[in-house]
Amino acid sequence: MYSKKVLSIFQNPQNAGGMKGANGVGKASGTSCSDIMKIYLLIEDGVVKDAQFKTFGSCAAIAATDIACELVKGKTIEEVMNLTGSEILEELGELPQNKVYTAMLAEQAVKAALDDYFKRQEKLQKKAD
Repeated sequence: MYSKKVLSIFQNPQNAGGMKGANGVGKASGTSCSDIMKIYLLIEDGVVKDAQFKTFGSCAAIAATDIACELVKGKTIEEVMNLTGSEILEELGELPQNKVYTAMLAEQAVKAALDDYFKRQEKLQKKAD
């Protein structure tokens, strides 16, 4: 069973939806499940100003991506780089054992969004040179 916290987040996620103007977008999906997570980051001056998500998947997957977005908002790029699935899981609280992987997927989506951000910045830098 899911905890009351996970069910509450699932029923009313605070960060659901895509984001126009995101400068980092990352996607993660499970190999043995149908969960697909996409996280959008808006990074300004080295700090995550906003984070949104679109997730197709289980209650746990939606809650994990919502929590991941909350955890990265206001953090520096360096802090976000150090985010772990364990931290997301800890914030979520108890999950059924077969859903723990969703926290790791959310971490992967965040890291993919950072990778995308770095690639975009590199392209901008090359254009400026």
